[in-house]
Amino acid sequence: MKALILNSGRGTRMGVLTSEQPKCMTEVSPKETILSRQLQMLSQAGVEEVVITTGYFDAVLVNYAQSLDLPIQITYVQNERYDETNYIYSIYCAREYLEDDDVLMLHGDMVFENTVLDDVLAFDASCMTVSSTVPVPEKDFKAVIRNDKIVSVGVEFFGEAKAAQPLYKLKKDDWKLWLSEIIRFCESGDVSCYAEKALNGVTGEMALRPLEVENRLCQEIDNPEDLGIVSAKLREIENRTVYMCFSTDMLHGGHISIIRKAQRLGRLIIGVMSDEAIATYKRYPLLEYEDRKAMLGSLSGVYRVVRQDSLSYKENIEKLKPDVVVHGDDWNSGFQKAVRDEVVSLLASYGGRLVEFPYSRDEKYRELETRARAELSMPDTRRKRLKREIGLKGLVTAMEAHDGLTGLVVENTVVHEGGAGRQFDAMWISSLCDSTVKGKPDIELVDMSSRYRTVEDIMEVTTKPIIFDGDTGGRTEHFVYTVRTLERMGVSMVIIEDKTGLKKNSLFGTEVEQTQDSIENFCEKIRAGRNARKTTDFMICARIESLILEQGMEDALTRAFAYVEAGADAIMIHSRKKDPEEIFTFTERFREKNGHTPLVVVPTSFNTVTEEEFKQRGVNIVIYANQLIRATVPAIRKAAETILQNHRAKECDDFLMPFSEIIRMIPEET
Repeated sequence: MKALILNSGRGTRMGVLTSEQPKCMTEVSPKETILSRQLQMLSQAGVEEVVITTGYFDAVLVNYAQSLDLPIQITYVQNERYDETNYIYSIYCAREYLEDDDVLMLHGDMVFENTVLDDVLAFDASCMTVSSTVPVPEKDFKAVIRNDKIVSVGVEFFGEAKAAQPLYKLKKDDWKLWLSEIIRFCESGDVSCYAEKALNGVTGEMALRPLEVENRLCQEIDNPEDLGIVSAKLREIENRTVYMCFSTDMLHGGHISIIRKAQRLGRLIIGVMSDEAIATYKRYPLLEYEDRKAMLGSLSGVYRVVRQDSLSYKENIEKLKPDVVVHGDDWNSGFQKAVRDEVVSLLASYGGRLVEFPYSRDEKYRELETRARAELSMPDTRRKRLKREIGLKGLVTAMEAHDGLTGLVVENTVVHEGGAGRQFDAMWISSLCDSTVKGKPDIELVDMSSRYRTVEDIMEVTTKPIIFDGDTGGRTEHFVYTVRTLERMGVSMVIIEDKTGLKKNSLFGTEVEQTQDSIENFCEKIRAGRNARKTTDFMICARIESLILEQGMEDALTRAFAYVEAGADAIMIHSRKKDPEEIFTFTERFREKNGHTPLVVVPTSFNTVTEEEFKQRGVNIVIYANQLIRATVPAIRKAAETILQNHRAKECDDFLMPFSEIIRMIPEET
């Protein structure tokens, strides 16, 4: 596409402002003229070739345009008869440069908003800008529109006409029709009329459609009064605030493109979503909030960077009252539609508007996301996330996973509520579930090498932090090697219980003989494990069995404070009672003396307590320890019984997930 700017006229109605230069060099703001603004906007929009017709002060105009040093190829065509012809003849003079291409045509005294130019360039047919909200002018152009087509343009039309401005986009075939008629007019000597007179003779053969600009700036400057109006509107536009929010930690071409488009709308304020907010609905960010804030704030043209603490824009919109909110069009459906609807409602309350640009779906951007997930799965990155999430969110949730497939379920399950998402933060690798899957009793019969294999299977296909059930930790000398191995693998936490001898599951309580380790011995095990680790990212959690074994609250608290003193990074308090009161009592009394050591609970029995209540009481990690494996057994038993009862698989298939959906859960590259 080429742009044609008509600048041959004298501009006599501008008075002294055009006594020494053409009208297009009139300043509309302290930093730009009409022409510099037009050319800058065309360059930013990707137009590379411009034809400028000249006449009055030809050399002054050419020298000025060249001094702007813009990356545009400009061809200058002088209309030597500028003082006795209209711009129809200027177009005729430039005809050889305007053949066989789409043309963007505008008068050299036109000033318009960036969004107007964007809409014109994006229009899928030939168009002319019109406005149904601006009063029909007495002397300026009007367009007669029928069946969404422009049939006539001129100053003489009233009645059914709309206000129009000579900013056109003309597809090649339509432009050929108009140019041929312009040539016919000029070669027959009719050179003093508007070019639109020639246009009106061929509109029946063209598909020229109106492009509605409403109240947006799109206006010619004919006299000093127009200049004052336009300059005031430009000041208003310059002070217009534009808000958009980012959660990305990897800027790519699609992000830069939408940022540049947003900057064309006004002063750009970028909201940077907090780590906690991002983690609720998508993968955990590789870069922390402060790093992402610095990255986006360093971009040229960004006026300000602020924090956004949730997926909802409400808090920042109410605080900033932006004139425009910018977003990709990907939130018109799906779970973010509720967020979009809220934004639209908030903007409508004070007259703001939403601008949406096409979402970038380039395959190379998907590859970047794949690379980010690969980075999150690396041991050093994964290991540190649990501690970081506790610090950010206060409370994290972990769901049991016992193989790669259940790991994928925990990794990818998201529930959307009111535009926000809820998902599990971590995975629990349980010795009970690991043993059960293998059909063996939970007595530490499955050796560590087999349990490590389970961890590796899950790690190969997921990215979330892993909490490992270390049972009693075994002999102190063995626990040292367990810590080193788990840390090296990228596990975030190991939990060991303060019991000795052959393990019996805590669900049995005092029904079977179980021996609690002495405080001194267990503290020594904690210290040995702490000394064995290489980083502070790896956490050792001490699980207290006092309440399970009915040793009383005082014993539990005494052990908790001793274990923290020995170096435990977290304390897990366990109970098999359905009533959570003893758990609540423990957390309350522990928090009276220790406000920082993370507390862990496994609410298998006391399962009526919500995560929100746990958080209020000072709990930091909630582990759902065996729900997935308990869900599996009834489902597979039902499937087996159904096939036996019906002597075929059809009735069973009616309640089974299609294998094609299961396969889609499995990443192509692991």
